[in-house]
Amino acid sequence: VLGLIGFAAVMLAGFIWEETRAKEPIVPLHLFKNPTFSISMLVGFLTAFGMFGTIIFVPLIFQGVLGVSVTNSGLLITPMMVGLILASVITGQLMTRLKYYRFIGTAGISLMIVGMYLLTTVTVGSQQWEVTRDLVVVGLGLGATFPLYLTVLQSALPRQYLGVASSQIQFWRNVGGTVSTAVMGSILARLLPDKIATQVAALHLSPQVAAQFKGFSGGGSPQQIFDPSKLAATRAALPAQAQPIFDQVMHAVRVGLSQSLHDLFLYSALVLVLALVATVFLKEVPLR
Repeated sequence: VLGLIGFAAVMLAGFIWEETRAKEPIVPLHLFKNPTFSISMLVGFLTAFGMFGTIIFVPLIFQGVLGVSVTNSGLLITPMMVGLILASVITGQLMTRLKYYRFIGTAGISLMIVGMYLLTTVTVGSQQWEVTRDLVVVGLGLGATFPLYLTVLQSALPRQYLGVASSQIQFWRNVGGTVSTAVMGSILARLLPDKIATQVAALHLSPQVAAQFKGFSGGGSPQQIFDPSKLAATRAALPAQAQPIFDQVMHAVRVGLSQSLHDLFLYSALVLVLALVATVFLKEVPLR
């Protein structure tokens, strides 16, 4: 991994060197001196970090914490996209009517932070509609940022840079999503085994009984732990008297997952706080 990071750093330096010499660069580096351009890139990166942190890991809430099937967990994410589209339409209308339209982005990211905070409160006792509500809040906040920064960016730059502006903001959103998936996935992989082990240890099982459930209390990927067919087969293979203990262990595992996801969404919310601060420094430009 360190070698790949070093190689990426060398390639980035080479790219910057080449772009400063090219007659028609792919990314004119002088655009980063434009505060509207720089702030839009930063906000796009940070909001995508929060967006993908939600899309990638919320299914684990449904499948692991609440015990919803894989198919239904996918359907339950749909309201987030509905909120995103609705907020995008409303934002497009408000931008032309408000003088200080930059605060639409501030309000949108504030909504995202609220949604992320609500996701941190989800436990094994939560209801599906509560998570869906939280996703709608995140979607509404996210939808307010998409048209705002793209339109402002295209209005702030000369026409010959419209293609560069549009592609760059999408590029930095993609980078933010990629970094979010990698970083948050690593954090989850580090947190989950310890959280599960702590919860299972609180059951005070005998060493002989605990050994039977080592695969569930010792970590592993969430997809493996909460595979419905694997869980059903494991429970069915146990003696009748051991099945209640199995249910207790799985409850403890779900609690461990909910605690891990609590930390994950909290980190995403903290990243969005940085985006919130950045939105304040955006300056209004005449919209085309």
